[in-house]
Amino acid sequence: MNALNYSLVEDRDHEPNRAQQQSLQGLEGDPARISAEKLRAEWRRLYHSEPPKISRDLLFRGLAYRRQELGHGGLGKTTRRKLKTLAKMFRTTGKVAPDPGLALKPGARLVREWRGRTHTVTVTEDGFEYAGTSYSSLTKVAKKITGAHWSGPRFFGLVGAGTDAETGTGNA
Repeated sequence: MNALNYSLVEDRDHEPNRAQQQSLQGLEGDPARISAEKLRAEWRRLYHSEPPKISRDLLFRGLAYRRQELGHGGLGKTTRRKLKTLAKMFRTTGKVAPDPGLALKPGARLVREWRGRTHTVTVTEDGFEYAGTSYSSLTKVAKKITGAHWSGPRFFGLVGAGTDAETGTGNA
């Protein structure tokens, strides 16, 4: 629900000073009592850009996010880099591709215990090797081991950062 501002992703050099941080104190409370013009002025001061043409409620939420960011720290470098890449991709192609996920290097070994037996899979240039046989995907290896359909990455515990290993869903 936070208002997005791509200039924030691209330029993190403009951090508000103490007076600007304190000016947010007047924005606490009911957004209906704060004029849209005051919200837009705060946006300009804190984001160093013109506010987007969005509702007053979203402006308030964007400013509340900025306040939280100032108080508790912003996004990490990796997340900012990903957002910057996605924003550039969107500007050039009009589309955003999904995250490619985990990249395993050839030679890596994945170990999983299943029903009292330890299974080791080796990552190869062309896919995966398990029990002397080559497979094109981890899902095929997981099916060979369990006899049922499993998500290979999930079976081997390769869920990405920020996901719940039990459900495979993100926190966001």
